[in-house]
Amino acid sequence: MRPMNFQKLLVPVGGIVLLGLAWRSYGWAGVALTGGAIVMFLLLHFNRAMQVLKRAADRPVGYVASAVMLNARLKKGVTLMHVIAMTRALGELRSPKDEQPELYRWTDTGGSYVDAVFNGGKLQSWTLTRPEAPPEEETPAS
Repeated sequence: MRPMNFQKLLVPVGGIVLLGLAWRSYGWAGVALTGGAIVMFLLLHFNRAMQVLKRAADRPVGYVASAVMLNARLKKGVTLMHVIAMTRALGELRSPKDEQPELYRWTDTGGSYVDAVFNGGKLQSWTLTRPEAPPEEETPAS
């Protein structure tokens, strides 16, 4: 069992603290203003998530324009949503569903692919695999 992720509690507790401070300082007007700011924050994040998923829905699952460029742009600790936004495609799930860590694969048209390991929704590691190049036949010089 994974340890609890306290970052998930930070935003709701921060919102409640802000509402309490607004009430103490400005009364109902402060609560209304702070509540509006919190709702705007939530709507912005929801809108971004829907936009990323809408773009990804129009592309085949697990395909990316260039696996080499994806490999160069990945950074440890980014979220799965961020990687989906970069690739504009959902990754092909290669691990059992609902099990941690999750393994996703993005493949390009040349046969290269990137396997990315996510633990708790954050990128832990990734590997780029290129197909073996066929041996080149020597042609006689003319």
